[in-house]
Parts: sequence; C-alpha cells; structure tokens
Amino acid sequence: MEAIKDTIAQVIRNLAEKKSGTGKDDPETLLKKVLTKKELEHIKFKYLKNGVLYVSADSSSWLYAMNLKKEGLLQALTKESRLIKDIRFRLGEVQ
Repeated sequence: MEAIKDTIAQVIRNLAEKKSGTGKDDPETLLKKVLTKKELEHIKFKYLKNGVLYVSADSSSWLYAMNLKKEGLLQALTKESRLIKDIRFRLGEVQ
C-alpha cells in the first residue's frame, strides 16, 4: 500500500505540471515541434492564457512572416494540444 505522503506529493506534482504547462501539452515544446530552427531564433513563447498562445517576434518582418503562417501553425498546434485555441504574435524582445 502506498504511503499517503507519496500520493499527496504525486498529486501536487501533477497539478504543478498542469498549471505551468509542462509535459506533452507544453506550448514551448509544441512550438519547437512545428517551427523551423531559423524561425525559433526569431520568436519567443511568452504565455498561454485562456487558450490564446502569445508569442513575441524580434522584428516587424518576422512578425509579418509569422502572421502569414498563423493559420497553418494554429492547425498544427491544435492537432497536438486541445489547450491552444488561437495565437497572437507581438513585437517584443527575444532572448
């Protein structure tokens, strides 16, 4: 029989993974799957809120390029994770 402290610790770890977005539905991991290495150099995952994935692009030209790919990218991401409903690209720092 499993000790109650081990069960509670496992439940807390699972809840923390769901809250932080780690695991197979992690948005950053999903972006790495669907984007090229070159694209990943110019964008950065910011956060996921209410099913909307917010991503920063480092220049206006990359912002434009990502917006052109938005529909295909969204289809690929929603196929991988039901958490993502939309993507919003913004101009911002990528470090």
